[in-house]
Amino acid sequence: MHLKGHQLIGQESFAATGNPVFAVNPATGQRIEPGYGTCGQEEVDRAAELAWSVFDRYRETSSACRAEFLEAIADQIEAIGDVLIERAMEETGLPRARLEGERGRTCGQLRLFARVIRAGEWLDVRIDPELPDRSPLPRSDLRQRRIALGPVAVFGASNFPLAFSVAGGDTASALAAGCPVIVKAHSAHPGTSELVGRAVQKAVADCELPSGVFSLLYGAGNELGQALVTHPRIQAVGFTGSRSGGTALMKAANNRPQPIPVYAEMSSINPVVLMPAALEEGAEALGKAFVASLNMGAGQFCTNPGLILTIKGAALDRFKAAAAEDIRESAPQTMLTQGICSAYGAGLMQLRETGKVEEVAASKLDSDSHSPCHSTLFAVSATDFISDERLHAEVFGSCSLIIECDEVTQLQDVLEHLEGQLTATVHMIESDYSAVEGLLPTLERKAGRILANAWPTGVEVCDAMVHGGPWPATSDSRSTSVGTAAIHRFLRPVCYQGIPQTLLPDALRDGNPLEVSRLIDGKRE
Repeated sequence: MHLKGHQLIGQESFAATGNPVFAVNPATGQRIEPGYGTCGQEEVDRAAELAWSVFDRYRETSSACRAEFLEAIADQIEAIGDVLIERAMEETGLPRARLEGERGRTCGQLRLFARVIRAGEWLDVRIDPELPDRSPLPRSDLRQRRIALGPVAVFGASNFPLAFSVAGGDTASALAAGCPVIVKAHSAHPGTSELVGRAVQKAVADCELPSGVFSLLYGAGNELGQALVTHPRIQAVGFTGSRSGGTALMKAANNRPQPIPVYAEMSSINPVVLMPAALEEGAEALGKAFVASLNMGAGQFCTNPGLILTIKGAALDRFKAAAAEDIRESAPQTMLTQGICSAYGAGLMQLRETGKVEEVAASKLDSDSHSPCHSTLFAVSATDFISDERLHAEVFGSCSLIIECDEVTQLQDVLEHLEGQLTATVHMIESDYSAVEGLLPTLERKAGRILANAWPTGVEVCDAMVHGGPWPATSDSRSTSVGTAAIHRFLRPVCYQGIPQTLLPDALRDGNPLEVSRLIDGKRE
């Protein structure tokens, strides 16, 4: 497929006139053609008004129609073939196997949401039939379903050019809910975004859906993002990125005459607790498994294990020695952008400048990459960690900090001083269970996903997954951005009181024409 450097608004494809955005190969620093002219308020207005004009039609399309649309997007992405993988490799520096796996995840979650739509449980149908003879007051006929919020602005993420980007989880769940989507392409991988955007555009046409269901816009800096979030036709936002970026979008959304929800995934350091008996039993194996997780994707995972909490002693020394050996042998990996690489270096410097951390190990310094990530492991006492908030900041990359505690009760104290997290992990054996039981209430308050005897990198796309957590992990801890429950972010309940059968939506009519699960007078049918 020939890349044109175009904006996509509905079924249109055109070159914008603003200063062009170019991808840069992070391994070589070379600019990659073509340039993508940036759009302005006029293009935002066109895309938003077009999305709004088709919203009511799209949200009432049948479950079968929307499911087939999501499956068609997956088919079209797969049909791009190797061109997509090669372009993504060039723009991100990520290896082929990682990107092929990410493409599979992207298509898999589109097909998963197709299943969700067909099942109908997302409608959350509730019916309380009228009770005209009830004393002292009769009850009207009351019926509830969920409907789509409206057009959604989705921001492509830097670290997942497919699975959290143009046709990623936010887009898939919003389209499944019945919301038109306008995607702001990430400037680090514009060509990858165009390829996927054209796949979505073709699926819209093939499924004979209204063209405003999907648009893809390019812009540099904050202007495009602010224009999208503040546009009166946009009704929700999906974002994965930095805390500063997510906070800025939340502020803009809250300052609108009509505030809207921003579902932002932002910052997490994902503590891993090594309980004493588990550490004593398997210190060396835990050290090596930790480094494998730390180095995955140059540490550019939102679930990267940025903190290790454990008790001082000989077992910890063995863990540190095993981890240090593997870190020193780690080859530097290419980071996604030069900007991310520079921020990683600044984060390492801030840790060192506190004067409180010990550098346990760092990877080899020799690298041919333009944007190398050198894995680094530090250690600090629990007392110093608690007292210095600079040590609590996320360092986005292959960096982690061991917090050395004097006793188990100090583990609890450290956990209480942490901000909200996407994940919290505990390595334990049976003799640790009683102590872990005391930690669990804190872990539940601090994280969206709690793991046992595993590592947090890697997020399964399934019904039970929660990829969210208390602030600043996400802006709304009641939601998830991964898994089938993500659809609920873009829905709201509507109650119909005393509405005649002929005017009710099919999901609420007597006889259950859609054959969906319904709660009727308090009983599930």
